[in-house]
Amino acid sequence: MPAPSLLFGLLCSVCFTLATWLQPWHQSWAGSRAQSGSLLNVVMGDSRQLLANHFLVKADVYFHSGYYPSIFDQVTRGAPHMATAKDDHDGKEDHDHEANEESGFLQPPRDWIDRFSRHFYPSRHTHLEKPGEAREILPWLRIAADLDPHNVGTYSVAAYWLRQHLNKVDEAEQFLREGWRANPDSYEILFELGRVFDENRNDPERARNVWELGLRKWHEQSARHARQDNFVLEQTLTQLARLEEREGNLPKAVSYLEELKTVSPLPDTIQLQINELKQKAAPPSAVKGPKSP
Repeated sequence: MPAPSLLFGLLCSVCFTLATWLQPWHQSWAGSRAQSGSLLNVVMGDSRQLLANHFLVKADVYFHSGYYPSIFDQVTRGAPHMATAKDDHDGKEDHDHEANEESGFLQPPRDWIDRFSRHFYPSRHTHLEKPGEAREILPWLRIAADLDPHNVGTYSVAAYWLRQHLNKVDEAEQFLREGWRANPDSYEILFELGRVFDENRNDPERARNVWELGLRKWHEQSARHARQDNFVLEQTLTQLARLEEREGNLPKAVSYLEELKTVSPLPDTIQLQINELKQKAAPPSAVKGPKSP
């Protein structure tokens, strides 16, 4: 039987050999701590994206005050409703329609027992619209952003609620800049950051620079990929045209509207705006026409 000291020496040799082989592999591994910003990224790997989506759904549940379909009620769903609310928060008619329980996922009560039971759980479509209520969804969005920093929609939605409902403009800008660092080519984040400068900071110069950068990012990605989000392009061009009109740069505003006309679902309406701006930009003599002899 080999001596214990010999076995111990052999074991140490094997451990040393494995260490010299595993250490370089671990440092070059895509999931190592050398290339990941946190231990959470190393431990969870790609499963972070699944959990991030779960926390986004949690935020949407809070936004609807608990009125949310279960896995048995869900149909194919798009973006969370709180995300669409930030893009069109004036759609009162749509909200009134959704508030009707006849049009909700619960469907009309089957009998008086079903109708009575709905008094004991959330059965009406309501939103967190009172001042300060939006803070309930922010922790979920914060966790979702930490787990999946490349989901740009998380940053846009959180920044909207921070600046519009909680009046925390600094936090909204900081959160968007954090998302921009993680997604340097995101035109969606640049659009929201430009809105912070334009609507909250009253800084048209910085808003213009950010939106123009977002416009370049959109065109660069459109050249590489056949399909892009035209909705963000429409919003960016619209905001740039409005900004240039306010600043008195009417020819520049017209050029943005001309580009907007090519992607807008309402080109005739855009053409009317172009005609109005061209009339404003024309010299008085050109508007009145030549004098008759």
